[in-house]
Amino acid sequence: MNVFTREGRFFVKLNDASLADMFEKEALGLVLLSNTNTLKVPRVIGSGLLEGSAFIVLEYLEQAPAGKTYWRQLGAGLAELHKKTSSHFGLEHDNYIGSLIQQNKPTGTWHHFLIESRLNAQLNMAINNGLLDSSFVPDFEKFLSRISAILPEAQPSLLHGDLWNGNVMPSSSGAAVFDPAVYYGAREMDIAMTTLFGGFDEAFYVAYNDVNPLPEAYDELEEVYQLYPLMVHLNLFGRSYLEAVKRIVRRFI
Repeated sequence: MNVFTREGRFFVKLNDASLADMFEKEALGLVLLSNTNTLKVPRVIGSGLLEGSAFIVLEYLEQAPAGKTYWRQLGAGLAELHKKTSSHFGLEHDNYIGSLIQQNKPTGTWHHFLIESRLNAQLNMAINNGLLDSSFVPDFEKFLSRISAILPEAQPSLLHGDLWNGNVMPSSSGAAVFDPAVYYGAREMDIAMTTLFGGFDEAFYVAYNDVNPLPEAYDELEEVYQLYPLMVHLNLFGRSYLEAVKRIVRRFI
């Protein structure tokens, strides 16, 4: 919600006190993105607990019309963000994607991180939630065993982590991103999420590739990079996402 004070206008999110850690991790992610100076990110004013509620206070961003340069600015900014790298995949702390814990144990190889901290973690959650047929689990496990043969290794790039069109916006201060689920991973993960849920103009991809071209094999492997967000949606919203998960897994085994 928007809040007007003597100090100016701010954007405030409230939630149950039990979810205070979610806002703390969101604040850390926003600061990490902001420090790259690649895209506009709302400044974190503060977060904590007040009268039984968790809160986070952010800089208010004024939405602006998507002008002629917006999509190119967003694509080029993301490409520059992805040039910020680390010596390991993951992050120094776990955080959240939606309301789900996102495991970020620092890991030396992309394949191992993707298998253990992303896909296997979501698989176990789906099994525990009764969202997967037991007959499909062997197929998924076979797919996981083939990851190193399917995907190339990657450089640990700083990712937004939840890059759908509801988390980007043209603002009066430039192309903006918010509500991240940051970690260091293969940059294709961010791009694949934009195409999974749509809404990004072709100029975004042209500008991205002008600055930081994607590998030629990306188009063929795009669905593999989309499997993690699909598994997240399966665990958040139910079995309507299961057929898409099955289709991708069975295509690559």
